[in-house]
Amino acid sequence: LKAGKGNQGICVGAALELPDGSIVTGKNSPFLHASSAVVLNAAKQLAGIPKRIHLLPPVVTASIACLKRDVLGRKSVSLSLDEAMIALSVSAAMNPSAQVAMEALKALAGCELHLTHIPATGDEVGLRHLGLNATSDPFFAGNNLFHS
Repeated sequence: LKAGKGNQGICVGAALELPDGSIVTGKNSPFLHASSAVVLNAAKQLAGIPKRIHLLPPVVTASIACLKRDVLGRKSVSLSLDEAMIALSVSAAMNPSAQVAMEALKALAGCELHLTHIPATGDEVGLRHLGLNATSDPFFAGNNLFHS
């Protein structure tokens, strides 16, 4: 496992087919679930935003991580899709690129997405709200089925 890849020794991914037929991918990290990463990457591509642009500023993700870890007592601070969409909406108030990406999310309705794992609850909710048609491999993203 390469340094900086995956989250807590677990590497999972996602792929999404855009309306034009192109495929966008995403993988989990210490800060994002794979579904969050693929949806943010898809929004960037649809909006024509370069890959190097961060839609979620480090100050926002650090603040959310602090809340999840220090206040809520969570072991993982990685953002589910539902949480990442809320973070994107906050970022959109300060970042015009995030605003354009947020507007591009509407184009994802009806698109096909595949996950290499069964989505967590926050991911499943986000996928449903965005109108994505999701499939997954029959594996959990980790050994702990009850997250805290």
